[in-house]
Amino acid sequence: MERICIPDYEYKERIAKAAKMVQEKGLDVMVVSSTESDYANARYFSGFWPLFERAGVAISATGDAALMVGPESAIFAKDFGKIDKIFVLKEFRESADPSYPELHADTFKDVFKAIGVSGDKIKIGLGSYVECTLPIFEGLKDSYPEAEIVKCNDIMVNLRKIKSANELACIKEGFRIIELATEEVIRNLKPGVTELEMVGVAQKVIYENGAEYEGLPMYVFSEESTRHAISRSRYRKIGKGDIVQLNLSAKIDGYSPSIGLPVVMGKLEGERRELVQFCLDAHNWTEERIKAGVMASDIAKDFYKLYVDNGYKDNFVYGPCHGTGMIEVEAPWMETISDYPLEANMTFQVDTFISGPTFGCRWEKGIAVAENGCISMTDYLKKGIIEIDV
Repeated sequence: MERICIPDYEYKERIAKAAKMVQEKGLDVMVVSSTESDYANARYFSGFWPLFERAGVAISATGDAALMVGPESAIFAKDFGKIDKIFVLKEFRESADPSYPELHADTFKDVFKAIGVSGDKIKIGLGSYVECTLPIFEGLKDSYPEAEIVKCNDIMVNLRKIKSANELACIKEGFRIIELATEEVIRNLKPGVTELEMVGVAQKVIYENGAEYEGLPMYVFSEESTRHAISRSRYRKIGKGDIVQLNLSAKIDGYSPSIGLPVVMGKLEGERRELVQFCLDAHNWTEERIKAGVMASDIAKDFYKLYVDNGYKDNFVYGPCHGTGMIEVEAPWMETISDYPLEANMTFQVDTFISGPTFGCRWEKGIAVAENGCISMTDYLKKGIIEIDV
């Protein structure tokens, strides 16, 4: 079977679309930068995912582009990247901060000249403001002291929020693999195994079935750790009666969906069951309200009210959905101040989390917005609350 991935021509289309937006904003050039952990914006145009070092892409208003990498990644970038023009800049070095005294590195002046940007009083847009490290920012200022440097994150949000057919195919393939991993972890769950052992089970399955990497650090938490909205698995042994939170993920050509659900080591009863069931009901409530044309803020406001009206105001942590794609959590979020309408082929993780005094839980899956509703990328959560006979 042919591997599901983003074809080369789509990278060229992305650069052309970005250049048009750069021109419309009155910019001479846009620079996006990425780290190993948040690689999305540079990889979106170049297909390149840095390791240890940083990476960046510069796109001129005339439509030319260059890939920028650190001192140790020139050959790596040539073999993996989709952009022919590659430059090595010390500003993209790793955090150990080596000096590379023998290296005759390129500069931003070299990069911009190669993509047709001339002059000193230019306007530079930062498309990855949060991921732009201080050395990269200072390097731009040193090369262009007379330049105006502005944020243009909205270009990247607008480019990435509507998914192409190839992007949707990558996300769907990720969900296929995650379902397999989730099934295998549940088959292996028993009292005495550690959270990290179960992460190992999931990792084995995703790699055997075609994933390039985890889409996020795998979540297998138990009992008190399930209160954490963000956390890491540990050596804790899972016991009888525990609630175990799974959030498993598989990366396909950079795209990183996940499935999240609680699994109970025994019977779930009383107030514990009420909290978990409310969280599932809130998850289904959210999915039912997603369709093109609906304001994101309206869903988020009513979602918060749902928690308040049911006595769970103090258990609320965040809104009903976040964008998903190359990073499992990407813009845009759905929050009470999210003043934008949903559009067809926007993709979200319906991420419903609740945190109680002794445990929490999350129900999570991916959807694509459609004209008359939304398309679920997985049916796994229809299984409901899973109780393991221990």
